[in-house]
Amino acid sequence: MSALTEIYTQIKLCHKCDISRARTNAVPGEGPENAEIMFIGEAPGWNEDKQGRPFVGQAGQFLETLLASINLNRKQVYIANVIKCRPPENRDPLPTEIQNCAPWLEKQVELIKPKMIVTLGRYSMAKYFPGKTISKIHGTVVKQDGVIYFAMYHPAAALHQGNLRQVIETDMKKIPGILAENKTTQEEKPKEPPPQQLNLFEV
Repeated sequence: MSALTEIYTQIKLCHKCDISRARTNAVPGEGPENAEIMFIGEAPGWNEDKQGRPFVGQAGQFLETLLASINLNRKQVYIANVIKCRPPENRDPLPTEIQNCAPWLEKQVELIKPKMIVTLGRYSMAKYFPGKTISKIHGTVVKQDGVIYFAMYHPAAALHQGNLRQVIETDMKKIPGILAENKTTQEEKPKEPPPQQLNLFEV
């Protein structure tokens, strides 16, 4: 059993929050363990709760369209949420729920080691861009400890506010360029010269 599968098993057994009692399925996340890009949403919805998979409703269909626009599909990226159980009536996650689920998400990030984390929505954004407003920072990048953090609106926002659809599509199309630029920057870094061997006979 892989370490990631072990985490899935533990998440499915977790009952730290009251919402775990009402869930049909916990929704740990899915994708390859070596994914370059990790998308982090907010919380499972009705469809996700029924299937135990992230982003399988209307917002998920839009996410798949967005991925296709940059020549990717969901099997090539890792998709997860800040919390792993559906809040009743799709309400916003509570601070205690986010706090209780934080270790699961942190373990997933630690195992996958993505080059880029894309935050989808304000709760995901708040974890990596504390104190920021999504309307001001969407489409922008912060790099920390070798990881690129990129803020986007949640795909569901386009379903409620049609004017955001193009904004989200434009932000998504920035991703390949950001990754390519990061790769180029890393390749251009001067390599450290090999350590010189001391000559015992030199004075």
